[in-house]
Amino acid sequence: MLILNRYIAFTWLRLFALCLGSFVAIYLVLDMMDKIPRYLRAGGAISDIATFFLNKLPEMVGQTAAFSTLMATLLTLGLLSRSSEITAMRSCGISLLRISFPMLMLGLVASVLLLVNAEMLVPKSYERMDYIERVRIKKQGVNAVFKLNNIWFRNDSMIIQARAFDPQKRMLKGVTVWTMDDSLTPVSRIDADRAEFKDGHWTLRQLEVKDFSVGTGYRATAVPSMEVALNLKVDDLKVLDNNADNLSYRKLREYAENLRRGGYQAFRYMTMMHSKISSPFAAFVMVVLGIPFAMRNSRSGGIALGIGASVGIGFGYFVINAVLLSYGRSGVLPAVAAAWGANVIFCLVGVWLAMTVKR
Repeated sequence: MLILNRYIAFTWLRLFALCLGSFVAIYLVLDMMDKIPRYLRAGGAISDIATFFLNKLPEMVGQTAAFSTLMATLLTLGLLSRSSEITAMRSCGISLLRISFPMLMLGLVASVLLLVNAEMLVPKSYERMDYIERVRIKKQGVNAVFKLNNIWFRNDSMIIQARAFDPQKRMLKGVTVWTMDDSLTPVSRIDADRAEFKDGHWTLRQLEVKDFSVGTGYRATAVPSMEVALNLKVDDLKVLDNNADNLSYRKLREYAENLRRGGYQAFRYMTMMHSKISSPFAAFVMVVLGIPFAMRNSRSGGIALGIGASVGIGFGYFVINAVLLSYGRSGVLPAVAAAWGANVIFCLVGVWLAMTVKR
């Protein structure tokens, strides 16, 4: 049995490496065709562009690995069926579970490695990639430093800190504005409930102004609204919202908890937080689903069937997962159910298909 396990595992690993390498190469070429002309027009150096794409590899691997495990599973069983090796194994009394065991274990190992990749490699590589793109290639100034539990921005003599940003309402929440003199001594502090962006200007709402220039102590004044001149674009703040899925589970949890403590809804970030754990295990689910599907079609198995089935199953998983995640981000579904729903559905389908395979 050890020889059989090694044979099936080696076949699966060889096809998985081929599929993963092919998908990453296609992804890389398409991304390079889209970005390189724009980066060259922006004056980016070849070394910076190469470093940018090198740092994007962990993200590419994470996005293509689940589909690669599915295709590797279907192709492995398809090729073994085509050469009648599956028939020979089963005629010797080897069960479907025994044949599938090496692929199931490899799929589980792949999921664990993808989880490590998503938690340890992708966040750090994305930070470097974002810095290279914004600062080294596009030559943008590093004025806004984004953190998930705080947004900081310095504008001349003012330092602004906001607790959260709502891109739909174009609004900063929990805003503090410090005004400093040339020696960086605080002159005044403004605590505002929110800052709204309208007609190209930021307006503070429900604020209290504390003036420290009165000598001892400070003078506090309540003001309903005040316009403040900030050289801060809404698009810059949207970077956080659009790319939060490249952050780690821990960072997303901190941000979600910070929002909830502040009385704000955190459906979006709670769903993204749970999907950081569920998404890597899609690789294992694809193996569970691919094995019985290939076995049910063993007579017509082969490369064409494996590729066609991979596309169909992968597309179905992507659609259902995207729909469930959208429900979770809007609060219609609990975050855990939205993040794990597609994995559970497709895993149950795989178990049901396995039960219907002729033994």
